[in-house]
Amino acid sequence: MTIDYDVVIIGGSLAGRYAALTATQLRAKVALVEPQLNNSLIFQLAISEITNLAQKCRDLAGFGINAIQADTSEKCQISVSWTEALRSAQGVVSNIQEQISLANLAAQGVDVIVESGQFQTSPHLAFAVNQRLLRGRSYLLATGSLSATPQIEGLQATGYLTPSNLWQYLYKQLSQSPKLPKNWVIIGGSPQGIEISQTLARLGCNVTLVVKSSHLLPHLDPEIAQLLQAQLEVDGVRVLTQKLVTQVMRIEDKKWIQAGEQAIETDEILVATAQQANIAPLNLAQVGVKWYQHRLLVNDKLQTTNRRIYACGDVIGGYDLPNIANYEAKIALNNALFFPRLQVDYRPIPWAILSSPNLAQVGLTENQAKRQFNKQEVLILQHYYKLIAASQIRNEITGVCKLVVRRNGEILGATIFGAEARDLINIIALAISGKISIQNLANLSVVYPSFSEIIERTAHQFSQQRLNNSLTWQEWLDDFFQLRRNWNL
Repeated sequence: MTIDYDVVIIGGSLAGRYAALTATQLRAKVALVEPQLNNSLIFQLAISEITNLAQKCRDLAGFGINAIQADTSEKCQISVSWTEALRSAQGVVSNIQEQISLANLAAQGVDVIVESGQFQTSPHLAFAVNQRLLRGRSYLLATGSLSATPQIEGLQATGYLTPSNLWQYLYKQLSQSPKLPKNWVIIGGSPQGIEISQTLARLGCNVTLVVKSSHLLPHLDPEIAQLLQAQLEVDGVRVLTQKLVTQVMRIEDKKWIQAGEQAIETDEILVATAQQANIAPLNLAQVGVKWYQHRLLVNDKLQTTNRRIYACGDVIGGYDLPNIANYEAKIALNNALFFPRLQVDYRPIPWAILSSPNLAQVGLTENQAKRQFNKQEVLILQHYYKLIAASQIRNEITGVCKLVVRRNGEILGATIFGAEARDLINIIALAISGKISIQNLANLSVVYPSFSEIIERTAHQFSQQRLNNSLTWQEWLDDFFQLRRNWNL
Protein backbone atom coordinates (compact mmCIF):
# COMPACT_ATOMS: atom_id res chain seq x y z
CA MET A 1 0.00 0.00 0.00
CA THR A 2 1.27 3.47 -0.91
CA ILE A 3 1.18 6.07 1.87
CA ASP A 4 0.20 9.49 0.54
CA TYR A 5 0.66 11.51 3.72
CA ASP A 6 2.56 11.34 6.98
CA VAL A 7 -0.58 12.58 8.72
CA VAL A 8 -4.12 13.33 7.60
CA ILE A 9 -5.79 15.89 9.86
CA ILE A 10 -9.57 15.94 10.01
CA GLY A 11 -10.19 19.49 11.17
CA GLY A 12 -12.89 22.05 11.75
CA SER A 13 -11.23 23.69 14.76
CA LEU A 14 -8.38 26.12 15.39
CA ALA A 15 -6.39 23.21 16.83
CA GLY A 16 -6.69 21.40 13.48
CA ARG A 17 -5.16 24.33 11.62
CA TYR A 18 -2.48 24.73 14.29
CA ALA A 19 -1.60 21.03 13.96
CA ALA A 20 -1.44 21.27 10.16
CA LEU A 21 0.93 24.24 10.29
CA THR A 22 3.12 22.58 12.93
CA ALA A 23 3.34 19.33 10.97
CA THR A 24 4.38 21.00 7.72
CA GLN A 25 7.01 23.04 9.59
CA LEU A 26 8.45 19.68 10.66
CA ARG A 27 8.65 18.88 6.92
CA ALA A 28 5.96 16.23 7.11
CA LYS A 29 3.54 15.70 4.23
CA VAL A 30 0.16 16.84 5.52
CA ALA A 31 -3.46 16.84 4.36
CA LEU A 32 -6.06 18.94 6.16
CA VAL A 33 -9.70 18.06 5.59
CA GLU A 34 -11.90 20.84 6.90
CA PRO A 35 -15.61 21.15 6.16
CA GLN A 36 -16.05 24.41 8.08
CA LEU A 37 -14.23 26.32 10.84
CA ASN A 38 -16.20 27.50 13.84
CA ASN A 39 -14.88 30.96 14.81
CA SER A 40 -17.45 31.70 17.52
CA LEU A 41 -14.84 31.74 20.29
CA ILE A 42 -12.83 34.54 18.67
CA PHE A 43 -16.04 36.47 18.03
CA GLN A 44 -17.02 36.20 21.70
CA LEU A 45 -13.59 37.36 22.90
CA ALA A 46 -13.69 40.40 20.62
CA ILE A 47 -17.19 41.42 21.75
CA SER A 48 -16.24 40.88 25.39
CA GLU A 49 -13.25 43.20 25.07
CA ILE A 50 -15.47 45.92 23.60
CA THR A 51 -17.88 45.72 26.54
CA ASN A 52 -14.95 45.76 29.00
CA LEU A 53 -13.69 48.99 27.42
CA ALA A 54 -17.15 50.49 27.70
CA GLN A 55 -17.31 49.51 31.37
CA LYS A 56 -13.96 51.17 32.05
CA CYS A 57 -15.21 54.36 30.38
CA ARG A 58 -18.24 54.31 32.68
CA ASP A 59 -15.91 54.06 35.67
CA LEU A 60 -13.78 57.07 34.70
CA ALA A 61 -15.69 59.37 37.04
CA GLY A 62 -14.13 57.50 39.93
CA PHE A 63 -10.75 58.87 38.80
CA GLY A 64 -12.09 62.42 38.48
CA ILE A 65 -12.40 62.20 34.69
CA ASN A 66 -15.69 63.57 33.40
CA ALA A 67 -16.65 63.67 29.73
CA ILE A 68 -18.53 66.90 28.96
CA GLN A 69 -20.55 67.74 25.87
CA ALA A 70 -19.39 71.13 24.65
CA ASP A 71 -22.84 72.34 23.53
CA THR A 72 -24.88 71.45 26.61
CA SER A 73 -22.27 71.16 29.38
CA GLU A 74 -23.84 67.86 30.32
CA LYS A 75 -21.91 64.68 30.98
CA CYS A 76 -21.75 62.19 28.12
CA GLN A 77 -23.47 58.87 28.68
CA ILE A 78 -21.42 55.87 27.59
CA SER A 79 -23.42 53.42 25.50
CA VAL A 80 -22.51 50.55 23.18
CA SER A 81 -23.94 50.27 19.69
CA TRP A 82 -24.24 46.53 19.33
CA THR A 83 -24.41 46.94 15.56
CA GLU A 84 -21.03 48.64 15.43
CA ALA A 85 -19.65 46.31 18.11
CA LEU A 86 -20.58 43.24 16.07
CA ARG A 87 -19.03 44.74 12.93
CA SER A 88 -15.85 45.54 14.82
CA ALA A 89 -15.73 41.99 16.20
CA GLN A 90 -16.23 40.59 12.70
CA GLY A 91 -13.18 42.58 11.59
CA VAL A 92 -11.11 41.12 14.42
CA VAL A 93 -12.21 37.60 13.51
CA SER A 94 -11.23 38.18 9.88
CA ASN A 95 -7.79 39.52 10.85
CA ILE A 96 -7.01 36.61 13.18
CA GLN A 97 -8.27 34.02 10.72
CA GLU A 98 -6.08 35.51 8.00
CA GLN A 99 -2.99 34.52 10.01
CA ILE A 100 -3.98 30.83 9.85
CA SER A 101 -6.09 30.96 6.72
CA LEU A 102 -6.41 27.94 4.45
CA ALA A 103 -4.60 29.92 1.75
CA ASN A 104 -1.62 30.46 4.05
CA LEU A 105 -1.62 26.79 5.05
CA ALA A 106 -1.68 25.78 1.39
CA ALA A 107 1.24 28.13 0.71
CA GLN A 108 3.18 26.40 3.50
CA GLY A 109 2.67 23.05 1.78
CA VAL A 110 -0.47 21.70 3.43
CA ASP A 111 -2.81 19.85 1.07
CA VAL A 112 -6.05 21.63 2.00
CA ILE A 113 -9.35 19.92 1.19
CA VAL A 114 -12.50 21.89 2.01
CA GLU A 115 -14.96 19.05 2.17
CA SER A 116 -16.47 16.41 4.46
CA GLY A 117 -15.48 12.76 4.45
CA GLN A 118 -15.40 9.53 6.41
CA PHE A 119 -13.09 6.66 7.26
CA GLN A 120 -13.12 3.38 5.41
CA THR A 121 -11.19 0.14 5.88
CA SER A 122 -11.41 -1.53 2.49
CA PRO A 123 -8.97 -2.32 1.05
CA HIS A 124 -6.88 -0.37 3.60
CA LEU A 125 -7.47 2.28 6.25
CA ALA A 126 -8.07 5.60 4.51
CA PHE A 127 -10.12 8.77 4.74
CA ALA A 128 -12.53 9.08 1.83
CA VAL A 129 -13.41 12.54 0.48
CA ASN A 130 -15.75 12.48 -2.52
CA GLN A 131 -14.10 9.96 -4.85
CA ARG A 132 -10.63 10.43 -3.38
CA LEU A 133 -8.93 8.20 -0.80
CA LEU A 134 -6.44 9.91 1.54
CA ARG A 135 -4.00 7.31 2.85
CA GLY A 136 -1.97 8.42 5.84
CA ARG A 137 0.58 6.81 8.08
CA SER A 138 -1.53 8.28 10.87
CA TYR A 139 -4.64 10.42 11.34
CA LEU A 140 -5.50 13.22 13.74
CA LEU A 141 -9.08 14.07 14.71
CA ALA A 142 -9.42 17.78 15.51
CA THR A 143 -13.05 18.27 14.56
CA GLY A 144 -14.02 20.22 17.67
CA SER A 145 -17.39 19.86 19.33
CA LEU A 146 -21.02 20.83 19.06
CA SER A 147 -23.37 22.08 21.75
CA ALA A 148 -25.27 19.15 23.21
CA THR A 149 -29.04 19.57 23.28
CA PRO A 150 -30.45 18.89 26.76
CA GLN A 151 -33.63 16.86 27.02
CA ILE A 152 -36.03 19.67 27.89
CA GLU A 153 -39.69 19.52 26.90
CA GLY A 154 -40.51 22.05 24.19
CA LEU A 155 -36.92 23.28 23.67
CA GLN A 156 -36.57 22.15 20.06
CA ALA A 157 -40.00 23.45 19.07
CA THR A 158 -39.50 26.83 20.75
CA GLY A 159 -36.04 27.41 19.28
CA TYR A 160 -32.76 28.38 20.92
CA LEU A 161 -29.22 29.59 20.25
CA THR A 162 -25.84 28.14 21.29
CA PRO A 163 -22.41 29.74 21.86
CA SER A 164 -21.31 28.40 18.46
CA ASN A 165 -23.99 30.27 16.49
CA LEU A 166 -24.98 33.19 18.75
CA TRP A 167 -22.85 36.02 17.40
CA GLN A 168 -23.12 34.95 13.77
CA TYR A 169 -26.90 34.86 14.18
CA LEU A 170 -26.99 38.36 15.66
CA TYR A 171 -24.60 39.64 13.01
CA LYS A 172 -26.95 38.38 10.28
CA GLN A 173 -29.89 40.05 12.02
CA LEU A 174 -28.33 43.52 11.62
CA SER A 175 -30.26 44.17 8.41
CA GLN A 176 -33.57 43.27 10.05
CA SER A 177 -33.32 44.94 13.45
CA PRO A 178 -30.93 47.55 14.87
CA LYS A 179 -31.78 46.46 18.41
CA LEU A 180 -30.39 43.61 20.46
CA PRO A 181 -33.04 41.28 22.01
CA LYS A 182 -33.52 42.69 25.51
CA ASN A 183 -34.26 39.64 27.65
CA TRP A 184 -32.11 36.50 27.70
CA VAL A 185 -32.09 33.22 29.57
CA ILE A 186 -28.85 31.23 29.47
CA ILE A 187 -29.19 27.55 30.39
CA GLY A 188 -25.96 26.06 31.73
CA GLY A 189 -22.85 27.52 33.33
CA SER A 190 -20.07 26.52 30.94
CA PRO A 191 -17.13 28.98 30.69
CA GLN A 192 -18.52 30.39 27.43
CA GLY A 193 -21.97 30.66 28.98
CA ILE A 194 -20.53 32.68 31.87
CA GLU A 195 -18.57 34.96 29.54
CA ILE A 196 -21.58 35.54 27.29
CA SER A 197 -23.88 36.29 30.23
CA GLN A 198 -21.58 39.07 31.43
CA THR A 199 -21.09 40.43 27.92
CA LEU A 200 -24.83 40.61 27.23
CA ALA A 201 -25.47 42.25 30.61
CA ARG A 202 -22.87 44.91 29.85
CA LEU A 203 -24.58 45.50 26.52
CA GLY A 204 -27.67 46.48 28.50
CA CYS A 205 -29.61 43.20 28.31
CA ASN A 206 -31.55 41.56 31.12
CA VAL A 207 -29.80 38.21 31.60
CA THR A 208 -30.77 35.21 33.74
CA LEU A 209 -28.18 32.44 34.07
CA VAL A 210 -29.66 29.09 35.17
CA VAL A 211 -27.37 26.33 36.47
CA LYS A 212 -28.31 23.04 38.11
CA SER A 213 -25.28 22.86 40.45
CA SER A 214 -25.01 24.60 43.83
CA HIS A 215 -22.46 27.07 42.46
CA LEU A 216 -20.85 28.01 39.17
CA LEU A 217 -18.38 25.48 37.76
CA PRO A 218 -18.61 22.69 40.39
CA HIS A 219 -14.96 21.68 39.98
CA LEU A 220 -13.83 25.22 40.86
CA ASP A 221 -12.73 26.39 44.31
CA PRO A 222 -16.06 27.28 46.08
CA GLU A 223 -14.78 30.63 47.39
CA ILE A 224 -13.58 31.69 43.95
CA ALA A 225 -16.87 30.52 42.43
CA GLN A 226 -18.76 32.73 44.88
CA LEU A 227 -16.61 35.74 43.97
CA LEU A 228 -17.26 35.11 40.29
CA GLN A 229 -21.01 34.86 40.88
CA ALA A 230 -20.97 38.06 42.93
CA GLN A 231 -19.22 39.89 40.09
CA LEU A 232 -21.77 38.65 37.56
CA GLU A 233 -24.58 39.86 39.80
CA VAL A 234 -22.91 43.28 40.17
CA ASP A 235 -22.91 43.49 36.37
CA GLY A 236 -26.63 42.74 36.29
CA VAL A 237 -26.71 38.97 35.67
CA ARG A 238 -29.40 37.16 37.65
CA VAL A 239 -27.84 33.83 38.67
CA LEU A 240 -30.15 30.97 39.62
CA THR A 241 -28.32 27.98 41.12
CA GLN A 242 -29.69 24.50 41.82
CA LYS A 243 -32.43 25.04 39.26
CA LEU A 244 -33.36 22.41 36.70
CA VAL A 245 -35.05 23.63 33.52
CA THR A 246 -37.96 21.27 32.90
CA GLN A 247 -39.98 22.96 30.19
CA VAL A 248 -39.76 25.59 27.46
CA MET A 249 -42.73 26.99 25.58
CA ARG A 250 -43.79 29.88 23.36
CA ILE A 251 -46.78 32.04 24.29
CA GLU A 252 -47.59 34.53 21.53
CA ASP A 253 -44.28 36.19 20.65
CA LYS A 254 -42.54 35.42 23.95
CA LYS A 255 -40.57 32.38 25.11
CA TRP A 256 -41.07 30.97 28.61
CA ILE A 257 -38.68 28.90 30.72
CA GLN A 258 -39.74 26.77 33.68
CA ALA A 259 -36.69 26.69 36.00
CA GLY A 260 -37.53 24.88 39.21
CA GLU A 261 -40.58 26.63 40.62
CA GLN A 262 -39.98 29.80 38.60
CA ALA A 263 -41.49 30.69 35.21
CA ILE A 264 -39.32 33.19 33.32
CA GLU A 265 -40.37 35.20 30.27
CA THR A 266 -37.63 35.91 27.75
CA ASP A 267 -36.91 37.05 24.19
CA GLU A 268 -34.12 34.57 23.49
CA ILE A 269 -32.75 31.35 24.95
CA LEU A 270 -29.08 30.38 24.87
CA VAL A 271 -28.11 26.79 25.68
CA ALA A 272 -24.57 26.66 27.08
CA THR A 273 -24.46 23.22 28.68
CA ALA A 274 -22.21 20.29 27.79
CA GLN A 275 -20.38 19.90 24.49
CA GLN A 276 -20.39 16.74 22.40
CA ALA A 277 -17.74 15.57 19.98
CA ASN A 278 -18.38 16.46 16.34
CA ILE A 279 -17.80 12.92 15.08
CA ALA A 280 -21.14 11.63 13.80
CA PRO A 281 -20.38 11.57 10.06
CA LEU A 282 -16.86 10.08 10.30
CA ASN A 283 -17.78 6.36 10.31
CA LEU A 284 -15.56 5.77 13.35
CA ALA A 285 -17.22 2.53 14.45
CA GLN A 286 -16.19 0.94 11.17
CA VAL A 287 -12.50 1.61 11.92
CA GLY A 288 -12.59 0.53 15.55
CA VAL A 289 -12.68 3.93 17.24
CA LYS A 290 -14.78 3.86 20.39
CA TRP A 291 -16.46 6.67 22.30
CA TYR A 292 -18.45 7.04 25.49
CA GLN A 293 -21.09 9.69 26.23
CA HIS A 294 -20.15 11.72 23.16
CA ARG A 295 -16.40 11.68 24.01
CA LEU A 296 -13.72 9.77 22.15
CA LEU A 297 -11.83 7.26 24.28
CA VAL A 298 -8.09 8.00 24.17
CA ASN A 299 -5.07 6.85 26.15
CA ASP A 300 -2.48 9.14 27.75
CA LYS A 301 -0.69 9.35 24.38
CA LEU A 302 -3.93 10.60 22.78
CA GLN A 303 -4.36 7.47 20.69
CA THR A 304 -7.91 6.34 20.11
CA THR A 305 -8.81 2.66 20.25
CA ASN A 306 -7.41 2.51 16.69
CA ARG A 307 -3.70 3.08 17.34
CA ARG A 308 -3.18 4.92 14.02
CA ILE A 309 -5.88 7.48 14.79
CA TYR A 310 -5.15 10.23 17.33
CA ALA A 311 -7.41 12.97 18.71
CA CYS A 312 -7.07 16.39 20.35
CA GLY A 313 -9.21 19.25 21.62
CA ASP A 314 -12.72 19.17 23.02
CA VAL A 315 -13.49 16.19 20.77
CA ILE A 316 -12.00 14.12 23.63
CA GLY A 317 -13.71 16.00 26.43
CA GLY A 318 -13.59 19.17 28.49
CA TYR A 319 -14.41 22.73 27.57
CA ASP A 320 -13.55 24.62 24.40
CA LEU A 321 -10.18 25.97 25.59
CA PRO A 322 -7.77 26.74 22.71
CA ASN A 323 -4.50 26.52 24.67
CA ILE A 324 -5.36 23.03 25.98
CA ALA A 325 -6.44 21.91 22.50
CA ASN A 326 -3.14 23.17 21.04
CA TYR A 327 -1.18 21.42 23.80
CA GLU A 328 -2.94 18.16 22.99
CA ALA A 329 -2.34 18.75 19.28
CA LYS A 330 1.42 19.03 19.90
CA ILE A 331 1.50 15.79 21.90
CA ALA A 332 -0.72 13.86 19.46
CA LEU A 333 1.13 15.17 16.41
CA ASN A 334 4.55 14.29 17.80
CA ASN A 335 3.37 10.77 18.63
CA ALA A 336 1.69 10.37 15.24
CA LEU A 337 4.68 11.55 13.19
CA PHE A 338 7.47 9.91 15.15
CA PHE A 339 7.02 7.35 17.94
CA PRO A 340 4.12 7.24 20.44
CA ARG A 341 6.17 8.02 23.54
CA LEU A 342 4.93 11.40 24.81
CA GLN A 343 2.16 11.43 27.42
CA VAL A 344 -0.19 14.25 28.31
CA ASP A 345 0.31 15.95 31.66
CA TYR A 346 -2.33 18.55 32.39
CA ARG A 347 -0.87 19.65 35.74
CA PRO A 348 1.15 22.58 34.35
CA ILE A 349 -1.40 23.59 31.69
CA PRO A 350 -3.40 26.68 32.72
CA TRP A 351 -6.90 27.61 31.66
CA ALA A 352 -8.97 30.74 32.07
CA ILE A 353 -12.46 32.15 31.92
CA LEU A 354 -12.19 35.54 30.26
CA SER A 355 -14.75 37.19 32.45
CA SER A 356 -14.02 40.61 33.91
CA PRO A 357 -12.06 40.22 36.13
CA ASN A 358 -10.43 37.13 34.67
CA LEU A 359 -10.53 33.78 36.41
CA ALA A 360 -7.55 31.51 35.80
CA GLN A 361 -6.42 28.18 37.21
CA VAL A 362 -3.58 25.69 36.91
CA GLY A 363 -2.93 22.39 38.67
CA LEU A 364 -4.90 21.21 41.69
CA THR A 365 -7.53 23.08 43.69
CA GLU A 366 -7.52 22.98 47.49
CA ASN A 367 -10.09 20.16 47.64
CA GLN A 368 -8.32 18.11 44.97
CA ALA A 369 -4.96 18.47 46.72
CA LYS A 370 -6.37 17.42 50.09
CA ARG A 371 -7.93 14.33 48.52
CA GLN A 372 -4.67 13.40 46.83
CA PHE A 373 -2.31 14.14 49.72
CA ASN A 374 -2.51 14.06 53.50
CA LYS A 375 -4.46 17.13 54.62
CA GLN A 376 -1.65 18.10 56.99
CA GLU A 377 0.73 18.07 54.03
CA VAL A 378 -1.17 20.77 52.11
CA LEU A 379 -0.82 24.49 52.77
CA ILE A 380 -3.12 27.18 51.33
CA LEU A 381 -1.58 30.59 50.69
CA GLN A 382 -3.97 33.43 49.92
CA HIS A 383 -3.68 37.15 49.25
CA TYR A 384 -6.24 39.72 48.13
CA TYR A 385 -5.88 42.17 45.26
CA LYS A 386 -7.00 45.13 47.36
CA LEU A 387 -3.73 44.86 49.33
CA ILE A 388 -1.41 45.53 46.38
CA ALA A 389 -0.51 48.92 44.96
CA ALA A 390 -1.32 48.27 41.28
CA SER A 391 -4.89 47.33 42.16
CA GLN A 392 -5.44 50.51 44.14
CA ILE A 393 -3.89 52.69 41.43
CA ARG A 394 -6.09 51.22 38.70
CA ASN A 395 -9.12 50.80 40.97
CA GLU A 396 -9.32 47.09 40.21
CA ILE A 397 -9.40 45.80 43.76
CA THR A 398 -11.73 42.83 43.29
CA GLY A 399 -9.86 39.55 43.37
CA VAL A 400 -7.79 36.99 45.18
CA CYS A 401 -4.76 34.79 44.51
CA LYS A 402 -4.77 31.32 46.08
CA LEU A 403 -1.74 29.02 45.90
CA VAL A 404 -1.86 25.34 46.88
CA VAL A 405 1.52 24.00 48.04
CA ARG A 406 3.04 21.11 49.96
CA ARG A 407 5.06 21.64 53.11
CA ASN A 408 8.25 20.86 51.18
CA GLY A 409 7.61 23.89 48.94
CA GLU A 410 6.24 22.04 45.90
CA ILE A 411 3.57 24.07 44.10
CA LEU A 412 0.51 21.93 43.42
CA GLY A 413 -1.82 24.49 41.89
CA ALA A 414 -3.16 28.02 41.83
CA THR A 415 -6.41 29.89 41.24
CA ILE A 416 -6.39 33.61 40.50
CA PHE A 417 -9.49 35.76 40.20
CA GLY A 418 -8.66 39.35 39.37
CA ALA A 419 -7.12 41.76 36.91
CA GLU A 420 -4.55 40.26 34.50
CA ALA A 421 -5.17 36.76 35.91
CA ARG A 422 -4.89 35.18 32.43
CA ASP A 423 -1.29 36.48 32.21
CA LEU A 424 -0.31 35.93 35.85
CA ILE A 425 -1.36 32.27 35.83
CA ASN A 426 1.33 31.57 33.21
CA ILE A 427 4.00 32.39 35.81
CA ILE A 428 2.61 29.73 38.14
CA ALA A 429 2.27 27.27 35.25
CA LEU A 430 5.95 27.79 34.39
CA ALA A 431 6.90 27.26 38.03
CA ILE A 432 4.97 23.98 38.19
CA SER A 433 6.40 22.81 34.87
CA GLY A 434 9.97 23.69 35.89
CA LYS A 435 9.54 22.31 39.43
CA ILE A 436 10.34 25.75 40.86
CA SER A 437 9.62 25.87 44.59
CA ILE A 438 7.38 28.36 46.33
CA GLN A 439 10.45 29.87 48.04
CA ASN A 440 11.78 30.93 44.64
CA LEU A 441 8.52 32.70 43.81
CA ALA A 442 8.67 34.45 47.18
CA ASN A 443 12.14 35.72 46.29
CA LEU A 444 10.91 37.42 43.13
CA SER A 445 11.50 41.16 43.02
CA VAL A 446 8.74 42.17 40.64
CA VAL A 447 8.36 45.58 39.04
CA TYR A 448 6.53 48.01 41.32
CA PRO A 449 3.69 48.69 40.91
CA SER A 450 2.45 45.70 38.94
CA PHE A 451 -0.16 42.99 39.34
CA SER A 452 2.68 40.43 39.52
CA GLU A 453 3.11 41.59 43.11
CA ILE A 454 0.09 39.45 44.02
CA ILE A 455 2.15 36.31 43.29
CA GLU A 456 5.17 37.50 45.26
CA ARG A 457 3.07 38.54 48.25
CA THR A 458 1.08 35.30 48.24
CA ALA A 459 4.20 33.14 47.97
CA HIS A 460 5.83 35.07 50.83
CA GLN A 461 3.18 33.67 53.17
CA PHE A 462 4.82 30.24 52.89
CA SER A 463 7.74 31.13 55.13
CA GLN A 464 5.47 33.19 57.37
CA GLN A 465 3.11 30.25 57.92
CA ARG A 466 6.02 27.94 58.68
CA LEU A 467 7.31 30.43 61.23
CA ASN A 468 3.89 30.88 62.83
CA ASN A 469 3.47 27.10 63.12
CA SER A 470 6.90 26.44 64.67
CA LEU A 471 7.31 27.43 68.32
CA THR A 472 10.89 26.14 68.27
CA TRP A 473 11.85 28.43 65.40
CA GLN A 474 10.09 31.40 67.02
CA GLU A 475 11.91 30.81 70.33
CA TRP A 476 15.26 30.47 68.56
CA LEU A 477 14.74 33.80 66.78
CA ASP A 478 13.70 35.50 70.04
CA ASP A 479 16.82 34.17 71.78
CA PHE A 480 19.06 35.12 68.86
CA PHE A 481 17.92 38.73 68.68
CA GLN A 482 17.98 39.03 72.50
CA LEU A 483 21.60 37.91 72.42
CA ARG A 484 22.46 40.42 69.68
CA ARG A 485 20.81 43.27 71.58
CA ASN A 486 22.84 42.44 74.69
CA TRP A 487 26.08 41.95 72.80
CA ASN A 488 28.73 44.58 73.51
CA LEU A 489 30.04 46.00 70.24
